[in-house]
Amino acid sequence: MSGAPPTILVVDDDAASLGALLECLRRAAFRVLVAQDGRSALERAEYGRPDLILLDVMMPDINGFETCRRLKSNPGTADAPVLFLTALADTQEKIRGFEAGAVDYLTKPFQWEEVLARVRTHLRLREVERELSTANKTLEARVEERTTELKSALAELETLKQRLQA
Repeated sequence: MSGAPPTILVVDDDAASLGALLECLRRAAFRVLVAQDGRSALERAEYGRPDLILLDVMMPDINGFETCRRLKSNPGTADAPVLFLTALADTQEKIRGFEAGAVDYLTKPFQWEEVLARVRTHLRLREVERELSTANKTLEARVEERTTELKSALAELETLKQRLQA
């Protein structure tokens, strides 16, 4: 990841968790945006365009699962990886998170090294995905260009063939 530091949106209604995450991520040189509920998370994500979102599940107003679904249905925020943060360790809750569109699930209390490792991994995966998308578009354009060239050459050959047969 080159250039500006990646932007991470942290969404948690618990001030202690939010403060600890903020400190950890800032020390790791990330740019951090903060929201304390689902509605403000949707607004901050829309305008801040984070590279990754750390999202609590249990929040007032809109829970994390619904917030994630809304983020994923918005073309402007759909490609930002969402990692759920929660005290819920039940497998069914984790499955709900993945079904809502999350790419990972971290349970509280956090191990800071693990949080940073997962954040860095998902940021790198997002970067690689973008690089592949760009390479794919370049390749598709080249194939289209080459196909046009081949069609033109084939038409010239067909014209030459008709002249020779006449």
